[in-house]
Amino acid sequence: MTIIESSTEINQPVEKVYTFLADLNNHQQLMPENIYNWSSTEDEASFTIQNMAKLAIRISDRVENQELTALPTEKPPFDVELKWKVQDNGKGGTTATHLISADLNMMMKMLASGPLQKLADHQTTRLSEILK
Repeated sequence: MTIIESSTEINQPVEKVYTFLADLNNHQQLMPENIYNWSSTEDEASFTIQNMAKLAIRISDRVENQELTALPTEKPPFDVELKWKVQDNGKGGTTATHLISADLNMMMKMLASGPLQKLADHQTTRLSEILK
């Protein structure tokens, strides 16, 4: 299993960051330009990644003010789990961590790990910009 991780510090309380992330409608704001055909509800989202794949996800697990997990609802090109963790950073703000766990063979790892890391980094950067 390949784990892609990206974290950011946000000067907002954990509850506010969690509430934003808990609604998949908000995740469109976190996506890079190569994501299109976005469609979402609070619990589900589907979108197309340019030159890659169409993906549909659903929130599978929620731990209020701590963690959200989303899994594909349709068979993706490889098994993947998307997770957001939020925790108090001890300074009145929040540390938000985005984890992408993907079951990649060596060839897929060489092709996909760079773009997946770029996606995770983009999403955490956008999250901190939106929730300044």
